[in-house]
Amino acid sequence: MKQMLLSNMEISQICQELAVLLHAGVMLGDGLALLAQEESGRTGELLAEIGRHVDQGETLAAALRESKAFPSYVVGLVEVGERSGRTEQALQSLSRYYEQQDHMDRQIRAALTYPSILLLLMLVVIAVLLTKVLPVFDDVYASLGGQLTGIAEGLLVVGQMLNAAMPVLCALMVIVVGLVMAFSFSDSFRGKLLTFWRKSHGDKGISRKMTEARFAQALAMGLSSGLPLEEAVDTCAALLHDIPAAANRCKMCASRLAEGGELAEALRESEMIPPAACRLLTLGMRSGNGDTVMDDISRRLSSEADQALERKVAQVEPALVLATSLLVGAILLSVMLPLMNIMAAIR
Repeated sequence: MKQMLLSNMEISQICQELAVLLHAGVMLGDGLALLAQEESGRTGELLAEIGRHVDQGETLAAALRESKAFPSYVVGLVEVGERSGRTEQALQSLSRYYEQQDHMDRQIRAALTYPSILLLLMLVVIAVLLTKVLPVFDDVYASLGGQLTGIAEGLLVVGQMLNAAMPVLCALMVIVVGLVMAFSFSDSFRGKLLTFWRKSHGDKGISRKMTEARFAQALAMGLSSGLPLEEAVDTCAALLHDIPAAANRCKMCASRLAEGGELAEALRESEMIPPAACRLLTLGMRSGNGDTVMDDISRRLSSEADQALERKVAQVEPALVLATSLLVGAILLSVMLPLMNIMAAIR
């Protein structure tokens, strides 16, 4: 069948439902057939096709790989789960991971979309003031035997230039609105744009916190699914391929482990997670609860990344409103105050 790509939430739901069916003792092929009946459209066809491959004797990982609808990370972790006899745990971990990724994607979309719309609306208001309102005041001044001077005169010239370039500005506005809508509603476009952003700025500021959270989630999932430490870190490096600096740090961590170093120390030296988290992981590894502690660390880092993003949005929105409000106020005052003086002189 034609290749299709599943969203993070769809992957999470499929993995969760399969894990529930396996826990209930349902065979994989029967479970996939049951899920296919519950789904409609291409997703149902996809699950039915995977179920047929499993019924023919293929492993679940091989069937997922052949469908080309699941990321390589899903296929790899399911394969490890099948080898270790922990398929159910691997599916549960994948469900949690992709649910968290969906939540993070929605946070990013909201953080970028709303300020963009707000900025566009403010720019439209300012453009209307400069191109339509200021000329009216200029006509009023001319009828009273005066003219705009100073800042108001300069703004009038800017408005005339904008009015002359209005066809081009309207075309640019349509393009920008189209890009904002594509970012908001198109998963593929948003994914490509975020991939480009991660390659250039994915290891700085808030993006660095999100990268640490992604790594911690993937590592916790690998450890809970029975992956060896080196293989778990290598898998994380493959997951972070869109952030070259982070992938290189993963490789550095893997080399430290290959040399016989402890996981927490390797993570600290490669700066994959914060030092405080490394200290906590050291205690967890010594107590034999490394996978549980790593899961707690991943949730904590995810929460910190969400809070950092929310703080940044909370700073951007008031700044946009304040800047544009001051500009609108300056435009109005620059023409209203001289007009008030003229009206006072006439009286």
